[in-house]
Amino acid sequence: MRAAAAEPVVADCTTGGAEVRCTVPVIPFVEWLGIRTERASEGESVLRHVPTADHLNAFDVVHGGVCMTLLDVAMAVAARSVEPGMGVVTIEMKTSFLRPAKGELVCQGRLLHRTATMAFTEANVVDAAGKTCAHATGTFKYVRRLATGRRSVQGMRGAAEKGAPVLATHPHSA
Repeated sequence: MRAAAAEPVVADCTTGGAEVRCTVPVIPFVEWLGIRTERASEGESVLRHVPTADHLNAFDVVHGGVCMTLLDVAMAVAARSVEPGMGVVTIEMKTSFLRPAKGELVCQGRLLHRTATMAFTEANVVDAAGKTCAHATGTFKYVRRLATGRRSVQGMRGAAEKGAPVLATHPHSA
């Protein structure tokens, strides 16, 4: 059984060629895929992915789901980079696949516009030859980070199912 998700971590990222520290969320699925965040600042993000055989489809090219994950995460990281204390959730995403993705992939995300609660973004996946393989636009909602582990809603549900007492953690909780 896997441990509960950790809080965001500080990672090494680059901004304008200089090494900086940036906060990126820990997402187990993204870690499992091997996606690395290289930049997250000022409404922009850069992610890198070196596909393995497990990431390929029946045509021996990177599976579209891997590309869509890269695009989704790049857009989310770009949106979060201007509001690091908040999380974001995907509301809508439109993806166009332009050509098969092969080799090392770089995904650049960009915040196009934001309101108090929403972020409008775009991202591109580029292959090792510098060719754009996929493009996406996305809408994200800014949300407060939820508790993880034992104090989370999921953790409390699990405890309640096992007969453990559950204490309300919010004044409006039932």
